[in-house]
Amino acid sequence: MDASLEKKIADPTLAEMGKNLKEAMKMLEDSQRRTEEENGKKLLSGDIPGPLQGSGQDMVSILQLVQNLMHGDEDEEPQSTRIQNIGEQGHISLLGHSLGAYISTLDKEKLRKLTTRILSDTTLWLCRIFRYENGCAYFHEEEREGLAKICRLAIHSRYEDFVVDGFNVLYNRKPVIYLSAAARPGLGQYLCNQLGLPFPCLCRVPCNTVFGSQHQMDVAFLEKLIKDDIERGKLPLLLVANAGTAAVGHTDKIGRLKELCEQYGIWLHVEGVNLATLALGYVSSSVLAATKCDSMVLTPGPWLGLPAVPAVTLYKHDDPALTLVSGLTSNKPADKLRALPLWLSLQYLGLDGIVERIKHACQLSQRLQESLKKVNHIKILVEDELSSPVVVFRFFQELPGSDPGINATPAPSAAPSAVGRERHSCDALNRWLGEQLKQLVPVSGLTVMDLEVEGTCMRFSPLMTAAVLGTRGEDVDQLVACVQSKLPVLTCTLQLREEFKQEVMATTGLLYVDDPNWPGIGVVRYEHANDDKNSLKLDPEGEKIHAGLLKKLNELESDLTFKMGPEYKSMKSCIYIGMASDDIDVSELVETIAVTAREIEENSRLLENMTEVVRKGIQEAQVQLQKANEERLLEEGVLRQIPVVGSVLNWFSPVQASQKGRTFNLTAGSLESTEHTYVYKVQGSGVTPPQTPTGTRTKQRLPGQKPFRRSLRGSDAISETSSVSHIEDLEKMEQLTGGQEASEANSPERHPGAPAPPEAEPPGAPQDGAQGLQDDHLQVEEPESLR
Repeated sequence: MDASLEKKIADPTLAEMGKNLKEAMKMLEDSQRRTEEENGKKLLSGDIPGPLQGSGQDMVSILQLVQNLMHGDEDEEPQSTRIQNIGEQGHISLLGHSLGAYISTLDKEKLRKLTTRILSDTTLWLCRIFRYENGCAYFHEEEREGLAKICRLAIHSRYEDFVVDGFNVLYNRKPVIYLSAAARPGLGQYLCNQLGLPFPCLCRVPCNTVFGSQHQMDVAFLEKLIKDDIERGKLPLLLVANAGTAAVGHTDKIGRLKELCEQYGIWLHVEGVNLATLALGYVSSSVLAATKCDSMVLTPGPWLGLPAVPAVTLYKHDDPALTLVSGLTSNKPADKLRALPLWLSLQYLGLDGIVERIKHACQLSQRLQESLKKVNHIKILVEDELSSPVVVFRFFQELPGSDPGINATPAPSAAPSAVGRERHSCDALNRWLGEQLKQLVPVSGLTVMDLEVEGTCMRFSPLMTAAVLGTRGEDVDQLVACVQSKLPVLTCTLQLREEFKQEVMATTGLLYVDDPNWPGIGVVRYEHANDDKNSLKLDPEGEKIHAGLLKKLNELESDLTFKMGPEYKSMKSCIYIGMASDDIDVSELVETIAVTAREIEENSRLLENMTEVVRKGIQEAQVQLQKANEERLLEEGVLRQIPVVGSVLNWFSPVQASQKGRTFNLTAGSLESTEHTYVYKVQGSGVTPPQTPTGTRTKQRLPGQKPFRRSLRGSDAISETSSVSHIEDLEKMEQLTGGQEASEANSPERHPGAPAPPEAEPPGAPQDGAQGLQDDHLQVEEPESLR
């Protein structure tokens, strides 16, 4: 705080508190000014716990430690460390927690008056803002805690002897709590754990199946359940309705539910994000009916972008003794001080600021709805578009003979297996689309969820995220533009999936892997010679081949992405082919994969067998050389082997010994004599090595054209004019090459026995036979001493 503000505050402790809070928040939010020394201290103090220092530390060092702990993993996980941008209204909310600790030090009388004023003001403001007349408020940190307290209040109200007899009263007449099938997950289990009730006390009410929204409670079926429970001697206790379901934001028919609850004496509790629209001037009739319920839960923190603000449960009850026993009210000042951060924040924002934030969030959802209606292949799942501030949409593809609106509903002629595969494919593509949109437009707060009927969808709920992330109308337009830019990739991938499957199944050595969770073109596995098709265990040889195949495919620098991973139902390695952004030649792609994998397998087998073949060849050569040496010893005699005598004898009567040796043909794997080499000065050709397997088609690409592109579609890197000119150049080169071959064919032939034309050789040049052996031959000759 500045000096002028400090002069206005008479209490120096409050002024110092506000100043310290401002300095602390500035230090924590300024994470960009880190030096290398601070990074070293961060690792030492943040990652490794140390002993408590005896002399203590100053406030700056402690805040520096907190900053390092908050931002310590930003380099490793940049996407998961998105910190909320806390504005001045957030500082007011955080000040409330510090101020509450200071207020608790006052004397009891001042503390009682101050907490009563804070609690009554906050309750009055909230009841007026959200049109809940003559209500009471309970402030709690856990959002579900308020409903648990309401259930206790309902039990005390319906069971008069519960305080005296306890659960014996419940045993004689078991209470029943009704929850919608669209309620948030885990709510019923939480209530049973908090209340100590068995799970049979919960009754799950299904949603509509024929008429109305599939996410709204079936009122007729609920009435039937209530009548059945009464006939069985049970007591219908409480009904939880939704004003904006947790999944898609649909609102139950609260007006009819209220009439049903009044008829059977059931407590009606309402929760949901759509309750925030009660602060606006225009409210839909279904949401407005929530103002007549017995209790409701509000979450002003995410609605208004306020950090560390409690949730609020508004309820109506006339007996203060029962509310005290249920825990909804308390005589402790500390419990009443929970409303202090919200009390400060509401005053800071004012009524206009509160309404403006909620209105802005609703306008964002309407803007997205109107824009997505104009986009093809996008379906919006929220039927009540005028009142719901939640937008749920998904990408879909029309099946032949099916409903174009919901691709999960097949026609009678459609096979169930085909529909199931199409459903899984669309779910995987929607999951990929949602992750892409979250990365491209993070301020949108988009979430990906799985629905039982519709499948994987994307949800845009600005009431829960816009105030926190600062979402604007331009961000919504950017989100729509990103959706439109990804649609060609999705449609192209879907069109190529079936073609890729057929090509793989028709190619020898390749196995098509049906992975419903992969959003790309498909998954393929190469079956090598030793592949056990019935085994599901890890295959080291196959993993080595697929690793080399992945490296070769990535070196092609195509537009496709390739990944390697285990198969969907086993541990064997596979190649995962990603999304296709252009018209891909699937046949060329599959052929390249098969040929490359076959080359890698053959090369690996050649290298594995090379060591054993060479070792056996050397051993055989040594045996034959030893045998030749023994024969020469018998032929020359023993006298010639004596050093002095042998030299004299060789001088008088030299021996014309022929040069003998062995050459090892790696291709044929056999030993051959070197006599032909030394007599004719020519290396034997041996066996011609087999050609490396290649594709049946050799495709000529234009300059700039990437692999696997269809040749007739052209490339983005070249123009049509340059493409035509390059084709003409290729035709001219082919004509020139054909002319040269024809001239050579018409030239006089040379007699097979005629010698080759002499060529000038430099003096001292070695003959052809002495220039060395071919690369596929290993020569072993006799040592000098044995000749």
